[in-house]
Parts: sequence; structure tokens; C-alpha cells
Amino acid sequence: MLYKVTVKSNLNSNGVRLEKGMSVEVAQSLPLSTLQGKEQVNNAFKAKYGVDVKKACALQSIYLDVVKIN
Repeated sequence: MLYKVTVKSNLNSNGVRLEKGMSVEVAQSLPLSTLQGKEQVNNAFKAKYGVDVKKACALQSIYLDVVKIN
């Protein structure tokens, strides 16, 4: 399964800046519900944007929107 994970709103936390609309695609079922899924999402944001979502304490559904693509 493929999921699109998108930042819901601007956030500046712990020196990490996340902009609304930043998104990545991950192949992990329920990406924010498991430790492995959260790591995959964080690694995808690091690879695409160079930002550490985990450091920003934003690996939660309150900050990220998860939509199943297929």
C-alpha cells in the first residue's frame, strides 16, 4: 500500500521548520501507528527536504495528514 503523508500547517519546533503542504509518499501500512512506520516517514522527509520531523516532535496525526493512494 502507498500512502501520502502531508504536513497540515506551518510548524517551527526545536530548530526544525515544516511548511504546510510538504509531503512524501511511503509504502507502509498505517505509517504513523508503528515505530517502523514513523521511522520510514521521518527518513522520507529527511531524504526529500532535509528536515527531521522526529526532532520537531511532529510524527503525530495532529501535524501530519495520511491519505491512502492505492
